[in-house]
Amino acid sequence: MYVLIGGAGLYGISLAQMLVNLGHTVAVIDVDPNACRYAREQLGVMAFEGSAVSTDVLLEAGIRKADAVAAVLREDPLNLAMVTLAKYYGVSQIVVRMRHRDFAEPYRISGATTIINAVDLAVSTMANALEYPQVESMMHFEQGQIEVIKLAIPTECSVAGRSVAQIAQDASFPADSLIIGYQHHLHDKLVIPNGNTVLEPGSTILVVTKPGSIRQLLNFIDGCCDRPFSPSISPPSLPLSRLQS
Repeated sequence: MYVLIGGAGLYGISLAQMLVNLGHTVAVIDVDPNACRYAREQLGVMAFEGSAVSTDVLLEAGIRKADAVAAVLREDPLNLAMVTLAKYYGVSQIVVRMRHRDFAEPYRISGATTIINAVDLAVSTMANALEYPQVESMMHFEQGQIEVIKLAIPTECSVAGRSVAQIAQDASFPADSLIIGYQHHLHDKLVIPNGNTVLEPGSTILVVTKPGSIRQLLNFIDGCCDRPFSPSISPPSLPLSRLQS
């Protein structure tokens, strides 16, 4: 895939590096000659010096053949102009970084296929880290209606040693949650589990759930349900940290 990135600042350079690592062909556009030189020499990508909202520069950079465009310029008006031009030149995938919410609708009207609100994303990530410290990562889908979270199975909890099927049939497991990934060890590949997959202590799982079920899910995983794992053994209650107002 050929990806054209408008802006070679911190976001643009970091995105370019990640895309190169994923095997894509990348070109960046920036008015700063030093940024362009860095992109060429350090990342090995094509870099075009000039404005990313100049039709001459965009055509030189090959926007007509671009599979995707990422607009990460310093100001929303510039990003909006680049989105509009990318749409005009027939780019099918247009991703834009938004700084101010007022530009959300103009971006959509202009043809942006994905709008990343940098401020909301950072704030949400920090809030989740404070509210759910045991969650390693969290991704949002469908405007926050669906969450995919990654978390480790504690060594001593009621979940360790049980199969996915047993967990799904437990009345305390949130009905709108589903275990969709399992990693036995940090260096093992992530696999799609089946009903017979046993969750070992220290392993990692991916769970898709609803925002309102996250606390119930974490209580269940950490063994805070006040129910015995077997007739003779009760798991210890592990307190969960909460953000106090």
